[in-house]
Parts: sequence; C-alpha cells; structure tokens
Amino acid sequence: MSENGVPTNGIERIAAAFAQTGKRAALMPYLMGGYPTLADSIGIGEACIKAGADIIELGMPYSDPLADGPVIHAAGTQALQAGANVAGVLEVARALAQSVPVVLMCYANMVFAPGAEAFVERLAKTRASGLIVPDLPLGEDPRVGEACKAHGLALVPLVAPTTTPERLAAIGESAEGFMYTVSVVGTTGERAELGERFAQVVERAKASTRAPVALGFGISTPEHALQAARAGADGVIVGTRLVRAAGESADPAGAVGAVVGELAASLAQAR
Repeated sequence: MSENGVPTNGIERIAAAFAQTGKRAALMPYLMGGYPTLADSIGIGEACIKAGADIIELGMPYSDPLADGPVIHAAGTQALQAGANVAGVLEVARALAQSVPVVLMCYANMVFAPGAEAFVERLAKTRASGLIVPDLPLGEDPRVGEACKAHGLALVPLVAPTTTPERLAAIGESAEGFMYTVSVVGTTGERAELGERFAQVVERAKASTRAPVALGFGISTPEHALQAARAGADGVIVGTRLVRAAGESADPAGAVGAVVGELAASLAQAR
C-alpha cells in the first residue's frame, strides 16, 4: 500500500529505492548495530544516508555469526560486550528507516527464540523494510516467510556461486526485495581481485529472478563498486570496509561517511 504515492509497504519501499537511485546501481552500506556503540551506529547510518546510501543493511550482533568474516565478527563481539541487544538495534533500525529502507540481517536463533511472528512484528513496527536470515535455507521453515508477508516485509534470500541451478531457480522465483548475491565463496571480507568474476555471477543470478540483484561480499573500493555495477548488478553491498573504517577512527560517522561518499561518486558515473 502507499499514501499519496509514497510507499509504506517495506517491499514497495525497497523497489522504489532501486528505481529512484539515480546511480548506476543502488548503494547499500552495511553497518553493525551497536558498533562501536548504539548511538554511534545511528550516527554512522545517518552519515551513510547523507553521503548517498539508498538502502541500509543493518547487522544484529550475534555470538556465532556463520557468514561474517573476522572484521564484522569482531565488531559484533564488541557491540555485544558494550551492551547491544535486540531492542537497542531495533531502535537503530527505527531511527534510520525514517529516511531509507532498512533491511535487518540476523541469524535464525534470534528470530525463533521469541517466535517468528513476534520477532517480525517487532521489526515491522520500526518501519524496516526487510529481513535477511543467512542460516535459514529456502523451505526450511515457512513461518518466517509467512510473517514477513503478513507485515509487508521482504524476506531477502542469499545465493552463492556454489548454489545449484535448480536451487537458484527456486530461490529466484520466490525472491522479494532483492536477491543478495554473494560474489565469492567464503565469509564476508575485503578482497583485492574481484572484477573478472562479477559478470558471470551477476548474469547467473539475473537469469533466475525478476527481483533486483545486489552483489556483496568482498566489495571494498570505489573501483570494485563500479565494476559490480558495470557487470549488471542492480545494487552494491559494502560491509567490511565500512565496519573497519568505523573501528579505526575517533570519528566513526565521519570516517564511514567519507568512504560511502567515494563509493556513491563512483556509482554515479554515467552509464
């Protein structure tokens, strides 16, 4: 549903963000909720938005993050030690979702502990637009998808270079919001050489879905971002580089905002 042409449904908000980006591809920064502190993560998110972010991926710190590389894992550990919890990170989502679509990334135990319906309802009340659960395979448990559908949120799937053609087709057919397309085998982290792999990965994903294809894992420089966009990615997700910038500066928001500004400028280059 929409009000006066402005999307209120989370899936619609994500679609509008991809359609109205004004860049070669939507810029999708990842930030760890509660890192270095909850207040800092709100400031970092606001700096990302000001610098040109189109969609924010917000990580929920977790003790056993299977998909996270060492930088993001360490950030999550520090956030937990500083007192970050589900309620606090959902308030970060609430603050940022007033400006851009926010997609929460968390693990299945965090969703099922209170119950899928209860968790998704809490998330929807923040005006977040979607949910990523990397350790919830397609078809494993329908309750999360049903809850997301009931509340107008996108349950965003992940696919990898190792995803079989049959499974890729099934995931692509049901994808909502966007298809999170992992560019490399392994966990999150910065890599030096990626450009030549992008076209094949993106082409394979796009052939399986009508949803936008967002490329992530390993993208860390403006050059990587532009290579991903030129390869046909509809969105570019950058995480580890930004989390590292937040941890290395006395001004986390300023440091992250500067990197996001460089990425946005690269993606704004003419097609």
